[in-house]
Amino acid sequence: MTDNSSKVDMDKLVSLCQRRGFIFPSSDIYGGLSGCYDFGPVGVEMIRNIKEAWWRSVVRERDDVVGLDASILMNSQVWKASGHLTEFTDPLVECKSCHKRFRADNLESDKCPECGGEFTEERRFNLMFKTFVGPVEEDAAVVYLRPETCQGIFVNFQNVVNTSRKRIPFGIAQMGKSFRNEITTGNFLFRTREFEQMELEYFVKPGTDEEWHEKWLQERINWYVKYGIRRENLDVYEHPKEILSHYAKRTCDIMYNFPMGFEELEGVSNRTDFDLTQHQEFSGKSMDYFDNETNEHYIPYVVEPSAGVGRCVLAFLCDAYDEEPDKDEIRVVLHFHPDIAPIKVAVLPLSRKENLVAMAKDVYSSLSPCFMTQYDDTQSIGRRYRRQDELGTPYCVTVDFQSLEDNQITIRERDSMGQIRVPVAALQDTLSAKLAGEDFSILPPGGQVVR
Repeated sequence: MTDNSSKVDMDKLVSLCQRRGFIFPSSDIYGGLSGCYDFGPVGVEMIRNIKEAWWRSVVRERDDVVGLDASILMNSQVWKASGHLTEFTDPLVECKSCHKRFRADNLESDKCPECGGEFTEERRFNLMFKTFVGPVEEDAAVVYLRPETCQGIFVNFQNVVNTSRKRIPFGIAQMGKSFRNEITTGNFLFRTREFEQMELEYFVKPGTDEEWHEKWLQERINWYVKYGIRRENLDVYEHPKEILSHYAKRTCDIMYNFPMGFEELEGVSNRTDFDLTQHQEFSGKSMDYFDNETNEHYIPYVVEPSAGVGRCVLAFLCDAYDEEPDKDEIRVVLHFHPDIAPIKVAVLPLSRKENLVAMAKDVYSSLSPCFMTQYDDTQSIGRRYRRQDELGTPYCVTVDFQSLEDNQITIRERDSMGQIRVPVAALQDTLSAKLAGEDFSILPPGGQVVR
């Protein structure tokens, strides 16, 4: 795999995200908390759009997948059955001099990268956060913040089969928060301690699992490309058999060319029947499935595509980021796919003159129920265009003095910076068509290109 790191500089990206309201360090006024981030007014819209695009593709546009929202806190026996109490660990070493701790498998030498000191012997460190249910902190009250969302799906397998009446092959999808007490965090959103997952558990007949695994791997690659990730920035890493997780028959990582090189964006794993078999054994409840087409009883195999929302946000930001020469300046622009863009349309009155503002606010009121729309009347029109470019807003709508006379409005396209004028009555339909992919040069009746 060739490591051609993306052109975006991580420091520049972090600065942009904080300056424009995408992402802030958690509890920043108190010095922050390592590996935790808050999503600002723009970032939260981007997250909603990514999750909506995933849910639409995985659930709504299919007739073989249903959704679930399982509790974060679960009976601790769930994690005993799944193997997390014994297997969900990372190798930990501590520097004898500065006492900083590191993941042993991430170190490039046997000396501390901070001070050059020697390390302690390696020990296994469980990544689950432990807490207690009720007022007494005792062993019987121990619970864990879930480190992954999929176990909530497995323990609900029979509930979903019985209520949804889906027949295999079918899937259960879930989005939600997970928590991992990572030894070391870093690279912005790439490795955090609190994150959101988008997971699908797709249940199949044993013997068809390899075919379905390959289908879902290609399906997930195509999803990223559809929403704007360049194919050359994606690759696939096949886990060697000797490092496969204890539950896996085959695992492939969809890799993205982040600023630090190719790293995992999403995992697609063949989990076999491990999870359902384990929960059947530990709970004493049957996870058997009766296939009335073949008149067979069996425990299904599971194919799991699993993506982190934070890593998706980071990948979409990296892939969209661009710096372009613009006269004597550099234009920073995020070339988001319209479905991912946090703000779809910005309404910009040319000045704060009362009659312009009134018309602009009428336009904003008409558009905001249809699209995520931002109103901005501060600073010069050029600076406002640049601000929207940095937010990745596909279209800006400008109300000028001529608009008061001809009842037409200028639409500016982010990527080309081209402009057209359209009648106010045609504005909503025109924007809807452009956001859906219509070529910007196509004009509505009465429209014209601005030269």
